[in-house]
Amino acid sequence: MAQPNYGFAKRQRELAKKQKKEEKKRRKEAESAPQTEEGAQPPATEQQTDTPQQ
Repeated sequence: MAQPNYGFAKRQRELAKKQKKEEKKRRKEAESAPQTEEGAQPPATEQQTDTPQQ
């Protein structure tokens, strides 16, 4: 009979926990980002139209 690989199971739990934490961090940043970045960055389309295309 095969023995359970506890190290592998622990690593999988740690990776899942880390991924969940990062996803939560991204959601929080996305909620606060639109309020601070709206006026800070000019639209990218204006910069691209100034250069002539060949």
